Amino acid sequence: MPSPVARPSDYESFPYVRRGVDFPAIELTDPRHRRSGFAPALDEEQAARVERLLAENVIISFHDHPQLLPADLADTPAYLRTRQEFTAFTELRRSGLTAVFDNWFGIIGSATPSGWKWDDLIAALGMRLADLAHQDGVVVARTVEDIAAAKRDGRLAFVMGTESAGPVENELDRIDVLYGLGIRQMGLVYAEANTLGSGQKERCDGGLTAFGRRAVERMNALGILVDVSHASDRTSLDAIEASAKPVAITHAGARGVWPIPRMKPDAVLKACAERGGVLGIEAAPHTTVSYDHRAHTIESVMDHFTYAADLMGIEHVAFGPDTLYGDHVGFHHAINGRLGLSSVLDPGDVGYDRVAHVDGLENPSENFRNIAGWLVEHGYSDAEIQAVLGGNILRLLNEVWR
Repeated sequence: MPSPVARPSDYESFPYVRRGVDFPAIELTDPRHRRSGFAPALDEEQAARVERLLAENVIISFHDHPQLLPADLADTPAYLRTRQEFTAFTELRRSGLTAVFDNWFGIIGSATPSGWKWDDLIAALGMRLADLAHQDGVVVARTVEDIAAAKRDGRLAFVMGTESAGPVENELDRIDVLYGLGIRQMGLVYAEANTLGSGQKERCDGGLTAFGRRAVERMNALGILVDVSHASDRTSLDAIEASAKPVAITHAGARGVWPIPRMKPDAVLKACAERGGVLGIEAAPHTTVSYDHRAHTIESVMDHFTYAADLMGIEHVAFGPDTLYGDHVGFHHAINGRLGLSSVLDPGDVGYDRVAHVDGLENPSENFRNIAGWLVEHGYSDAEIQAVLGGNILRLLNEVWR
């Protein structure tokens, strides 16, 4: 069933153009719509502690898509082609977030099945920056100081990133162009191989290419965070080894908790931590499931968190929920051909329960308040909570962006 339709007043993005005149009037989901029923079991003092932790600390989502989906998912292809991806700005300001690593709908927003080309990426980035420039209370973060200033000034910082370096093709200087336009985090490869390396869909894992090594070196020199979330196991290990700076896994989980290609094996997680990197725990539907919680909820997501914290050290773990506003499961069905979900989410003979949404981590508005509540309920200290909700990412960025 489609999510409730948003009212025209809820369409905050692109205030300088006319909806239905300058671009198609596709009806969008209502960002205030909720299906999650999760609530941590907190007393009054603990609930106040959650609010204090969110208010006093820098809270960072390592990966999200804070845009609205169409109310009717049959409109998805047309919506993605418009470039006008509407963001739920008011909702995000209520989320407790200081900064969000914003990866748009890039890799699947192309007019061709093979994903974005260079012109697609530049057009989408320019459109995104134009929208952000016309919003009150937001800033595009290019430095750690920008994030700190956003916290101090009560603004929401957007970190521009892309899930794949595929549009770079074999033109190394394009990485410089993207840095100049504000990109500060870049996934090397998505599900399918590109000129940099292999992705998670590939049966033959060729690892990082010679060009990929040059690209990692250039990203290090510029100050772009290298992200291996969707890279193959060999490509991930090669990139971690090749990088002079720590590498991120902005949104994934542990294969030791759930045996699918989309999750990272222990060897990759340990290598990432040993070189100073950080893992952001994923929460997109049917990814971070666990043996103990086969219906995907916040509890299965936190199974990945506790496993990773034990394996890597809690100082190397954060959260990149990878959520959005609308029917996320239906969205996956609508664009499955481009995402290649059937191969990277296949658990083989291990059964799991299909869900309509991830209870407790449905969208960016609720994610970090519920995560903080879960951590308080389970006895984590203020220092530990501060670290995993943003402190670990800030430490990483201080090493990579300088």
